[in-house]
Parts: sequence; C-alpha cells; structure tokens
Amino acid sequence: MPSFLRLLARPLALTLCSLGAGPAFAGTHVDVGIGLRFDKRYHHDHYYPAPGYVVSHAPPGAVVVHHHAAPYYFHGGVWYRPYGQRLRVVLPPVGIVVPLLPSAYVTLRIGGHPYFYANGAYYQSAPGGYVVVNPPEEAAAAVPAPAPPPLKPEPIIYPRNGQSAQQTEADRQECNRWATSQPAALNDAGVFNRAVEACMDGRGYSMR
Repeated sequence: MPSFLRLLARPLALTLCSLGAGPAFAGTHVDVGIGLRFDKRYHHDHYYPAPGYVVSHAPPGAVVVHHHAAPYYFHGGVWYRPYGQRLRVVLPPVGIVVPLLPSAYVTLRIGGHPYFYANGAYYQSAPGGYVVVNPPEEAAAAVPAPAPPPLKPEPIIYPRNGQSAQQTEADRQECNRWATSQPAALNDAGVFNRAVEACMDGRGYSMR
C-alpha cells in the first residue's frame, strides 16, 4: 500500500481542512471519496490526498524544500506546508525546486522539451533537481513517453544502538536533508539513496 494511503488510514492523524482546494485542471482528477482523488491525466492513474487535508506529521522519507524562505515537505508527488503544529496538503508553487522526482510520474515531450508530470504538477530539469513550472500550452495534446523503471522500495531502518522511534525519524530527516546538499546526488536517485544510507550508517543504523 502506498505510504500516503497508510497515512490516510490513521484517523487520529488526519483531518479534513475546511479551506478550499487550489485551482486544478479540468478533467485531470476524479474525486473518489473524502480526501482522496484519482489523477487520470496522461494515464498517470494514481490516487493522492486532496489539497486541504491536514496531517500530524510528514510521511517517512519526506524531503524538506525551502521556497522564498518558506518550508515545504515533498513525498510521493504530494506537497505539504506547515499549518499550525501540523502539515496541510497543498499545490506546489511555480518555481519551487525538488531534488528528486517522485517514483511515479509521466514523462512528456512538449515543444521539443522534456517535462515530467505527477499529481497535477509539471516539472522540468533545473539546477539542483527539478523545478515546478506552469502547464505548457501544448499540454492537452501531449502524449506520454514510456515510464522509466520504478525505483527500489523504501529501505527498512534498523537502529543498531537502541535509538528510539523519535530519534530514528529525526536522524532520517537530517540525513535526507544532508543528502540533498551533495552535488553528485541532485540528479541521480541512486547516488542520493547511497548518500542517505552512508549518513544513517554513520549515525548507527542499518538499512536494507
């Protein structure tokens, strides 16, 4: 089960925000239940929590990205922003850069340029990773390219020194942030994952 669905399954950790969702592209999403929507654009065919949902904490493996000094959390194609002591699902602002694409996305070639699409957002390669851009004018007629092979599943983290779950999560987030600062990891998921594993090993964890 995708990690965000596991998150949605925890009713105490998830409540529906009364604020309205941001603008969406007509025909790209189908509401399938409270808080979930199905993204069918380009046969992406993935479920995502809808903008406006509030969660108590970021999903495991989320990457922290700052845009105009504001923190955003990114995981599995879903963007979150602080909302009081919690996080709210939001649409990403144009111009924000994420070091890695989600494991599920659609590759497009529009106007001779490559684009990457997931959960209503379009990305292009940029220094530091991938930048969110406005939908190109020719987006409606674009045809998806074959999907790349999926990334390996998230590893299991074993604390060798008896670290608590809270400490493990804090170390994992810190190692994710450190890995995004390594130039060789910005455009290569394999290098990024190895950087995280090396950091976690140095903090007393085994990852398989």
